[in-house]
Amino acid sequence: MRATPEGAGPDTEYILPLRWAEDSGVEELAAYISELATWTRVTVVDGSPAELFARHRVLFPASVRHLPPDATRGGNGKVAAVLTAVRRSTAERLVIADDDVRYTREGLAEAFAALDDAELVRPQNYFAPLPWHARWDTARTLINRAFAGDFPGTLAVRRSALAATDGYAGVLFENLELIRTVTAAGGREKQMPALLVARRPPTSRHFFNQLVRQAYDDFAQPARLFTELAALPVLAVVLAQRRVPRALWVLALAGAAVGIAEIGRRRDGGTAAFPADTVLFAPLWVLERAVCVWLALALRAGGGVPYAGARIKTAAHSQAALRCRHGGKIQPVQGTHNQNGTQHGS
Repeated sequence: MRATPEGAGPDTEYILPLRWAEDSGVEELAAYISELATWTRVTVVDGSPAELFARHRVLFPASVRHLPPDATRGGNGKVAAVLTAVRRSTAERLVIADDDVRYTREGLAEAFAALDDAELVRPQNYFAPLPWHARWDTARTLINRAFAGDFPGTLAVRRSALAATDGYAGVLFENLELIRTVTAAGGREKQMPALLVARRPPTSRHFFNQLVRQAYDDFAQPARLFTELAALPVLAVVLAQRRVPRALWVLALAGAAVGIAEIGRRRDGGTAAFPADTVLFAPLWVLERAVCVWLALALRAGGGVPYAGARIKTAAHSQAALRCRHGGKIQPVQGTHNQNGTQHGS
């Protein structure tokens, strides 16, 4: 059995799914994992090629459990990696985080503690540092915050909740699927938009490569999907009319997007993490999504999003479908709970 790091409870563990095709930035990740390992137990489930896996084993501390994912047939490899770690864990309180997430010791302790009276906890990510494309993507986060909640690259969850449902499906929008599975089974979600957790921005190339995939996530949220599909036709109709100058329409629509983003920035202490100029990218993000959602529709018609040599068609299962499958499987933990189960997407 691995030793418990000093100051960490025996019932906490950090799970990091990893799958890299190249190793730029691995030294920074290894330094973060080394620090994490002094705060809590850490499991890295590494689906990287054999030569990179071997290098990671050398770079990561000996106290870190480093293992390959269990064999899986298709589906989302990140989900397979997470469930591999969950099956081997003996801790009740788990934090699951993408490889770009960077907790502080205080933030991690707060996430674990929030599981006192919830089965699942949703913090808030922000980019640090903030190159131009991360500011663009931050506008998406701010608009999500304005309408209810953003989906981060990290969640805290009770292992018993995942055991009760036998995990969650390997769909494209895996964090939404995890949240819906736990809540459909009777677990309680605690949104913590004021728990601000840093994440490293992607490269600009990766940022552009993921725009259509992010739009595809909206197939799990029909109301949002139809709104976004309507945006481009509505914009075309508005700009085609001649009663009001086009420039005024453009300024009005851009101003509305900026105003909504500013509402999200000011909520729950967001000004501490989101600089004021990030709201100026909101009109650009709205236009991006209005175009990309139609490209996502074309992917849907073609069988889904390409992923690891296959295609994933399902963004996430509906709450109703998951309730039929898992309803009543989770008995919520005791304690007071400020619950907010509203779900809005990527």
